[in-house]
Amino acid sequence: MLLAGAAGAGVGSGAGAAVPLVVLAAAALHATWNALAHAIKDKLVGFVLISIGYTGCSAVLVCFVPFPDAAAWPFLCTSLVIQVGYMGLLIMAYRLGDFGQMYPIARGTSPLLVALAAAALLGEPLTLGALLGLPLICLGLVGLALADGIPGRRQLPALAAALGTGTTIAGYTVVDGSGVRHSGTVLGYIAWSFLCQGLPIPLIAWRLRGRALLGQLRPALWTGLAGGVLSMTAYGLVLWAQDHGSLAAVAALRETSIVIGALIGAVVFHERLGRRRMTASATVLAGIAVLELVRL
Repeated sequence: MLLAGAAGAGVGSGAGAAVPLVVLAAAALHATWNALAHAIKDKLVGFVLISIGYTGCSAVLVCFVPFPDAAAWPFLCTSLVIQVGYMGLLIMAYRLGDFGQMYPIARGTSPLLVALAAAALLGEPLTLGALLGLPLICLGLVGLALADGIPGRRQLPALAAALGTGTTIAGYTVVDGSGVRHSGTVLGYIAWSFLCQGLPIPLIAWRLRGRALLGQLRPALWTGLAGGVLSMTAYGLVLWAQDHGSLAAVAALRETSIVIGALIGAVVFHERLGRRRMTASATVLAGIAVLELVRL
């Protein structure tokens, strides 16, 4: 309903003023569904339920939106493959590391790589914002990685998984950004993308665990399904905000989820936040804000 509403809603007089609040809500929901995924002890079970949650929402949505043009389907299929890798790496990151460290690293890596890919592969010139923002993002990510001291061998797999997660986020961001342009329908592309990407993880889990999976789903059923609904809702809110406000401002403001994620890690999971993690998270956020808002 959120996504469908974005298509038909006009730009009302109060819509512009509501955009910052809507984006902040989306950022909070994004950090929250990731926290729910981290809270479920069996991470594979958690992501199966989250996938089922947003697959159910998207299955309803595809009945009310146009079908994407044929030219978009190679991008949808490529995105699907990347999404499977993203889910696998995110499961590994949350299994091995602290939420307050893994989430900001994964989210902060993506804008950095997207900006570099756009310059290297698409020929987009590096703006003043990029020249100022990219070093800040790098500095913040290094600070997050070193917040607890120089990582030992035990910490390296978790950091590698978080960085890999950010890489896959950047990958499907670039692919979907191109695919939407070929689809003829933004809402149709998004609906079918969520529907397709929601299937592999449950199928893989069934292959790995068989009928035992059904019993394993019950303890975390409502938490996982809620995470899936929140995931779809967060994206719907961002889509509405992009339709009513500045794309650069929305992109920068939604990354407040990085700081929200760090705070959730401290408050909910009782992880050590510390001045270093908070400063590093804020530095990543500042770098993203400069990158998105300074377009000279």
